[in-house]
Amino acid sequence: MKIVKLNRIKTMLAEIDKQGKWLAQQLGKGPATVSKWCTNAIQPDLKTLVEMAEILNINIRELIVNTK
Repeated sequence: MKIVKLNRIKTMLAEIDKQGKWLAQQLGKGPATVSKWCTNAIQPDLKTLVEMAEILNINIRELIVNTK
Protein backbone atom coordinates (compact mmCIF):
# COMPACT_ATOMS: atom_id res chain seq x y z
CA MET A 1 0.00 0.00 0.00
CA LYS A 2 1.51 3.28 -1.13
CA ILE A 3 1.03 6.29 1.15
CA VAL A 4 0.09 9.40 -0.81
CA LYS A 5 1.46 12.62 0.62
CA LEU A 6 -1.51 14.93 0.95
CA ASN A 7 -0.19 17.37 3.52
CA ARG A 8 2.98 19.30 4.30
CA ILE A 9 2.63 19.43 8.09
CA LYS A 10 6.06 17.89 8.75
CA THR A 11 7.72 20.31 6.32
CA MET A 12 6.02 23.35 7.83
CA LEU A 13 7.01 22.32 11.36
CA ALA A 14 10.63 21.89 10.23
CA GLU A 15 10.61 25.35 8.67
CA ILE A 16 9.73 26.95 12.02
CA ASP A 17 11.95 24.56 14.01
CA LYS A 18 9.07 22.97 15.93
CA GLN A 19 8.25 19.37 16.72
CA GLY A 20 5.04 17.39 16.33
CA LYS A 21 4.82 17.18 20.13
CA TRP A 22 4.64 21.00 20.30
CA LEU A 23 1.86 21.07 17.69
CA ALA A 24 -0.03 18.35 19.55
CA GLN A 25 0.05 20.48 22.71
CA GLN A 26 -1.13 23.56 20.81
CA LEU A 27 -4.06 21.65 19.28
CA GLY A 28 -4.94 19.60 22.35
CA LYS A 29 -4.31 16.39 20.42
CA GLY A 30 -2.21 13.34 21.17
CA PRO A 31 1.37 13.23 19.88
CA ALA A 32 0.65 9.92 18.13
CA THR A 33 -2.15 11.54 16.14
CA VAL A 34 0.06 14.42 15.01
CA SER A 35 2.82 11.95 14.15
CA LYS A 36 0.39 10.09 11.87
CA TRP A 37 -0.53 13.39 10.20
CA CYS A 38 3.16 14.20 9.69
CA THR A 39 3.78 10.85 8.01
CA ASN A 40 0.55 11.11 5.99
CA ALA A 41 -0.73 7.85 7.50
CA ILE A 42 -3.98 9.69 8.30
CA GLN A 43 -5.23 13.18 7.50
CA PRO A 44 -6.57 15.86 9.85
CA ASP A 45 -10.07 17.18 9.27
CA LEU A 46 -10.63 20.60 7.72
CA LYS A 47 -11.38 22.28 11.08
CA THR A 48 -8.07 21.02 12.45
CA LEU A 49 -6.19 22.18 9.35
CA VAL A 50 -7.66 25.67 9.85
CA GLU A 51 -6.58 25.68 13.51
CA MET A 52 -3.14 24.43 12.54
CA ALA A 53 -2.70 27.17 9.95
CA GLU A 54 -3.63 29.79 12.55
CA ILE A 55 -1.18 28.35 15.10
CA LEU A 56 1.60 28.21 12.50
CA ASN A 57 0.65 31.67 11.21
CA ILE A 58 0.45 30.48 7.61
CA ASN A 59 -2.15 30.18 4.87
CA ILE A 60 -3.96 26.84 4.99
CA ARG A 61 -2.86 26.23 1.38
CA GLU A 62 0.71 25.86 2.62
CA LEU A 63 -0.35 22.74 4.52
CA ILE A 64 -1.86 20.99 1.54
CA VAL A 65 0.04 19.36 -1.32
CA ASN A 66 -1.14 20.32 -4.78
CA THR A 67 -1.79 17.01 -6.49
CA LYS A 68 -2.62 18.41 -9.93
